[in-house]
Amino acid sequence: MQQSKQCIAVVTGASRGAGKGIALALGATGATVYITGRSWAAGEAALPGSLTETAQAIEAAGGVAVPVRCDHSVDADVAALFARVQQEHGRLDILVNNATSLHPALTETGPFWEKPLDLTTLWDVGMRSHYTASWYAAPLLLANGEGLIVNTSSFGGRIYMHGPAYGAGKAAIDKMAHDMAVDFRPHKVAVISLWMGLLLTERTQQVFDAEPDKYADLMATAEHPEFSGRVIAALWADPERMVHSGTVCIGAELGEAYGVQDINGNQPPSHRAFFGPPTTFGDAVVE
Repeated sequence: MQQSKQCIAVVTGASRGAGKGIALALGATGATVYITGRSWAAGEAALPGSLTETAQAIEAAGGVAVPVRCDHSVDADVAALFARVQQEHGRLDILVNNATSLHPALTETGPFWEKPLDLTTLWDVGMRSHYTASWYAAPLLLANGEGLIVNTSSFGGRIYMHGPAYGAGKAAIDKMAHDMAVDFRPHKVAVISLWMGLLLTERTQQVFDAEPDKYADLMATAEHPEFSGRVIAALWADPERMVHSGTVCIGAELGEAYGVQDINGNQPPSHRAFFGPPTTFGDAVVE
């Protein structure tokens, strides 16, 4: 990163998946990365991954890891997280809003009324928790004099993907990034929503391993979670990052523009041709 001061980042939902990969990539730049989640040690959840394991990987990559057990459905936990950042550093450079509640039935086929009603928990840990974390982070970003907020999102904010609960949640955080950018612009804090591709997370890897022949083509275009983190690191290092503020960015396209490759040396493809362009919003501001 180009900044002379050490980067201080918070990545929510970093026990596994996208959050873990993003935290690792930021840690590899030498950043201090606060990571949140509910799984403290291995074996505490059905899926592999824990805060302890992510922290060890960040340290091995050359970063400083600060694991914080945090339930993002509990506002007091979130307040305590940012109070700790305030006490230990007094500022914040990057907030990555990634924590999301993904119900096991989310990817089942069929109409929404045949799926559990509590799929809507992703509006709480997802839509609302992104807002809450940004609210608590705002004073620290302002104290820093510049900053970056990234909402991890997907093409599901524009197309039908996993049903209306998922789509509404992603569309909401895309719009949230646009609107927060309006408020933050005078303070040089950029806010974007990042559309990631199919990620090789622990969850998707289990699906691929079960039927490798069936998913061979998908595996060939999938992104490692660290790729999104590398893109975020490159965006933070860009002195012109504010030109992206308020927009929805396709991670693969931003990565190509910055010359960022995946950890296997691949250049992940954009899925714009199949899913369409990112959502755009109007320029009018009504206060």
